[in-house]
Amino acid sequence: MSENFAALLDENLNTLEMQPGTIVSGVVLDLDKEWVTVHVGLKSEGVIPLDEFKDVEGKVDINVGDEIEVALEAVEDGYGETRISREKARKISAWKNLEEALETGEFVTGKVINRVKGGFSVEVDVIKAFLPGSLVDIRPVKEAPELENTIQEFKVIKLDYKRNNVVLSRKAVLEQINSAEKVELLKNLEEGQIVKGIVKNITDYGAFIDLGGLDGLLHITDISWSRVINPKEVLNLGEEIEVKVLSFDKEKLRVSLGLKQIQNDPWEGIESKYSVGGIYEATVSNLTDYGCFAELEQGVEGLIHLSELDWTNKNIHPSKVVTLEENIRVMILELDNEKRRISLGLKQTKPNPWLEFENKYNIGDNVEGSIKSITDFGVFVGLEGDIDGLIHLSDLTDNENPEEELNNYNKGDKLSCIIFGIDAERERISLKISD
Repeated sequence: MSENFAALLDENLNTLEMQPGTIVSGVVLDLDKEWVTVHVGLKSEGVIPLDEFKDVEGKVDINVGDEIEVALEAVEDGYGETRISREKARKISAWKNLEEALETGEFVTGKVINRVKGGFSVEVDVIKAFLPGSLVDIRPVKEAPELENTIQEFKVIKLDYKRNNVVLSRKAVLEQINSAEKVELLKNLEEGQIVKGIVKNITDYGAFIDLGGLDGLLHITDISWSRVINPKEVLNLGEEIEVKVLSFDKEKLRVSLGLKQIQNDPWEGIESKYSVGGIYEATVSNLTDYGCFAELEQGVEGLIHLSELDWTNKNIHPSKVVTLEENIRVMILELDNEKRRISLGLKQTKPNPWLEFENKYNIGDNVEGSIKSITDFGVFVGLEGDIDGLIHLSDLTDNENPEEELNNYNKGDKLSCIIFGIDAERERISLKISD
């Protein structure tokens, strides 16, 4: 391969952080009949046509809360909107999958589109590839019209990202399938069977286990009930392990393996151990732009959304509040055993400064604070408990042109104010300038 796609992509990410063309992870916030709203860590959400998430049967394969990869087409300028694309991200992902297949020798599935000069045109995911006539079969073939419009497996033998060139081999697949040793081994395999194997290769997405002439894939999600960031942290090359056969295909000689499946499922009986509203000890396991994950016990993890981290700071990165592997106390806000989802709150384990303010002060009381920010519609004043009160523009002055009054105020100025509205539930405090 003359060009390394992953290296090219990393270079782009390092030099074009959050620029158009960048591939980022986002979280699905909303679905309607036409659009999917996705949060990608910017001030405004992006929307993607719902059609980009439909399969060949027209079914939508996405849910609210799912994390997906998207490509930035246009980044907001503070006043506009963010345009994103799932299709562009899929193309990048498809190239990465092809490179992984090239490095590991794993087969890829593609559809033979039509015959072209010297061979066949093949579609692998969203990438067009070339199958040379000499690599169509173990034996030389002249036409092979029966291949057109069929789904086949191939081995990737050449990639050139800059030239958009992918070369495949069906011959290599057939040679491997004809391995008598693998066929014999597969005859004795059964779903649910516990087998021993040797860790042969470790990738970012899992590991290949040698079962004795036949390799099975242990996907990263089947290694442990807990979150696994890098399989190399759990597995070692040459290590002998016991795994469970999750599925196998005798024709394609594919075996899917599981390691966590031979251990007890921590989600069984979860509702007897945890309850909504309860406060529990947890460990921060992952930080994201939209919140952080905390592990209640091995294999049981919940999300603390940004809005549930702190009472007063709503848009700060989770790293400003918690650190990885930090032990924290959390409240369970929602628990869905069927979907294996837990929503957690951190701020709920701490006193609510808005309620404390409401309990301490009454409408008409005088308070003092410093100006934290000045907007077109008024002045925000910092009060005790690190909360803000708003002096609306209309309450700053009786002048006919109150906008001019804003020029008389500066950030940091001390103000004496009168409370004329407290709504702790909506986290709003209304103020007036003292006479």
